[in-house]
Amino acid sequence: MSFQLLPAQIDQYRATGYLLLQSHFAQDEINLLRATAQSDDQLQSHAFGKLDGNGNPVRLSVWNHPGDAIYGMFARCERIVNVAEQILEEEPYHYHSKMIMKDAGTGGVWEWHQDYGYWYNNGLLQPRLTSCFIAIDAATEENGCLQVIPQSHTLGRIDHQRTGQQAVVDPERMQAILKSYPAKKILMRPGDVFFFHANLLHRSDQNDSSQPRWAMICCYNARSNSPYKESHHPSYTPLQRVPDSAIRSLGSQGFAMDGSQTTWLQNAAHQAARTTPLPKQK
Repeated sequence: MSFQLLPAQIDQYRATGYLLLQSHFAQDEINLLRATAQSDDQLQSHAFGKLDGNGNPVRLSVWNHPGDAIYGMFARCERIVNVAEQILEEEPYHYHSKMIMKDAGTGGVWEWHQDYGYWYNNGLLQPRLTSCFIAIDAATEENGCLQVIPQSHTLGRIDHQRTGQQAVVDPERMQAILKSYPAKKILMRPGDVFFFHANLLHRSDQNDSSQPRWAMICCYNARSNSPYKESHHPSYTPLQRVPDSAIRSLGSQGFAMDGSQTTWLQNAAHQAARTTPLPKQK
């Protein structure tokens, strides 16, 4: 039987806006993902730096369709997609995936933001999305682990402004939020996964440690929430699930061995988004 959340876990996600599932992937599965990603020339060649407010880059690669490489096996496996379906309470589809490459001693920060602060402008009428953060390396305080504000998803969409190439919450409002909603650091081991709501406030510091902190994030949208207009992320596209065993069966196969059509999100798309005024909330 494929993995299913318990009712108490669903209740926790609804109440806090997130859910941490420890050891969701075995070490040999994560080792395959890590080894493939670190040696994948296509993944590296499509990586770009997204600047924080101080001009320091956060390196990442972004692609729209899951594909048939090992990244697609993770994004399409029942162990992940079934959880997304329970959380969204309807059929999910793959909105996009990204590899966050926080190498040792390098990189910028992600400032406080909601993902829906970006995605609202893509024609999504509701924040009916969930993201699955897959820890490839350990996430610690020293290497810039994810920080979240529990229950902040209940605040609704908050106005964002541009800082560097990032969308960040208005600083005055952010100060007020932090007085009432304490932040929490999410420490993770390789193989842990972290599902979070599109309106959950989150951030991460730069990696000043000697250890890398790579992570793959798979984002899922509800079928009924397909965008009303075209954007750089896809509208509803049926997601072909694969059994959990597909990860080990496929092995270390990167994008060069992927026979499907990979749609990369290039830096130009982010540059265009950066010059687009952020919507004001009414």
